Amino acid sequence: MSTAFAHPVTQGIVLATGAVLLLAALAIGAMTLLGRGTPAFRRELWLRYGSWLVLLPLMFGPVLLGRVWTIGAVTLLGLLCLGEFARATGLFREYLTTAVVALGIVAVGFAALDNWYRLFVALWPLTTVVILVATIPLDRPAGYIQRNALAIFAFMLLGVGLGHLGYMANDPGYRPLVLMLLAAVALNDVAAFTFGKLLGARLFGGRKLVPNTSPNKTVAGALGALCTTTALVAYLGSLIFAGTPMAHPALLLFLGVLVSVAGQCGDLMLSSIKRDIGIKDMGAALPGHGGIMDRFNSLLLVAPAVFHLINYVVGIGEGQPTRLITG
Repeated sequence: MSTAFAHPVTQGIVLATGAVLLLAALAIGAMTLLGRGTPAFRRELWLRYGSWLVLLPLMFGPVLLGRVWTIGAVTLLGLLCLGEFARATGLFREYLTTAVVALGIVAVGFAALDNWYRLFVALWPLTTVVILVATIPLDRPAGYIQRNALAIFAFMLLGVGLGHLGYMANDPGYRPLVLMLLAAVALNDVAAFTFGKLLGARLFGGRKLVPNTSPNKTVAGALGALCTTTALVAYLGSLIFAGTPMAHPALLLFLGVLVSVAGQCGDLMLSSIKRDIGIKDMGAALPGHGGIMDRFNSLLLVAPAVFHLINYVVGIGEGQPTRLITG
């Protein structure tokens, strides 16, 4: 466990998270004692706080425990999100197709665990092919496009997208990077909400970002989140990538912008899905947050975007043993 906290960024993120949880408990407790806000609002805050007390150990714990735990946790997260997605969209009625997607997610997790990048990448088109042909022998062309489109969409988001987060664990210095991404996407959401509420009416006249998709999102909130997250990621990135080409200020700023924009797009993407099928939340597993997919939607786009930027500039897991299981 001493190795888990070897990097100062890892130490800083864990300590800062603990401090934020303590301050949040004190603030909500003070509101409760002073009777500030409505009872429903205070209850909502306590529900959200309780969910974070459960979520954060589940998010940070596997990363701190090691590579195998991280990849396993990401794979399980993909399967849990698939369950929510299948129920919300009706894909669950297509047992065979859903099973193929689940197996594809597990296969991506295995390729990451094996540190076999060629298989990891090859599984994207190969699983798509299997999805497309799996139900042909059933001789049921009705609904073919819809079920396969939903299945491929689910696999690319929950298998491929999230899979990149797991594959990062093959890099010896993955802990501060993955923890930074987890912290940054959470801060991105909080900053968007805070700037939208505090400055939304003063800046841009409270102009909505995409009102039909997400009525509560404002331009002020989006810009506030962009500036806040970019600054945090650029600063932490300078510590994580010190002495490498990735430490160039322009690349660090680009990384920060990428995390914020991709994170906000992931949130809006899921809002579009929910609006399209007429639901408020993808599930009810996390009181105050909705479903698991509602909480982790940003990572679906952030993980692959960040992975390929870093992999292109400095590489991820360069020089590490490959095919640990099959080789």
